[in-house]
Amino acid sequence: MNVALLTVGDELLAGETTNTNASWLAARLTERGATVRRILTVPDDREFIAATVARWQDDPEIDAIIATGGIGGTPDDVTVPAVADALDREFVVFEGMYDRLREKATAFREENPDLVAEYDLELDLEAAASLPEGATPIVVDEGWAPGCVVENVYVFAGIPEEMHAMFESVAAEFSGETVSQTIFTPAPEGALHEVLEAVTDEFSVSVGSYPRGPDRPGRIRVSGSDPEAVERAISWLEARVETVEPPSS
Repeated sequence: MNVALLTVGDELLAGETTNTNASWLAARLTERGATVRRILTVPDDREFIAATVARWQDDPEIDAIIATGGIGGTPDDVTVPAVADALDREFVVFEGMYDRLREKATAFREENPDLVAEYDLELDLEAAASLPEGATPIVVDEGWAPGCVVENVYVFAGIPEEMHAMFESVAAEFSGETVSQTIFTPAPEGALHEVLEAVTDEFSVSVGSYPRGPDRPGRIRVSGSDPEAVERAISWLEARVETVEPPSS
């Protein structure tokens, strides 16, 4: 399965928030054998998000799209309505979600009367309970507003704890045959050109090299759909490249 990741948020582009969601999702998807083909960060711009999702939907290399951020019902939460736009679906209130959010809001007000009084909290329940028509809601205890699945598009919250829970609830839907192994080497990347070119000629695998740093060794990552081919390629490289133990952190 080939997956594209769309992380939404002005704060990500401004550098105010570190985009840990993209790296976390990419790692989880790779662990499951899926292949991440695209990672893009975009602003809280409904038209831009919609255009990106629509373009990726037409891309034959992409099987599924994951969008994170911008759900919840505040004015800058435009991701879910943008997905509705991209798929040409109505953006409608889900009555079951509305009732659930109303109950949660009532419980919150009862449990936090001083906070509610101090800040005069106003919650747009209809906006938070609205999803693209025909979507399947993703509801987790950790989150306020629901995420959703509609066609091949998955929309998760941007708050990491909520996003993690939403992904785990549908993780079984992401799978693939890609496997990978990594070896570590003190050799400079420039000294590896010939051996990296030769291993791809010898085996049906993909190889990526990542340069060493002042406090870390370089990495050679071998991936492919045949675990035995990956294993043979790793053994072949270990016989020709100086290796070291993986860094402790």
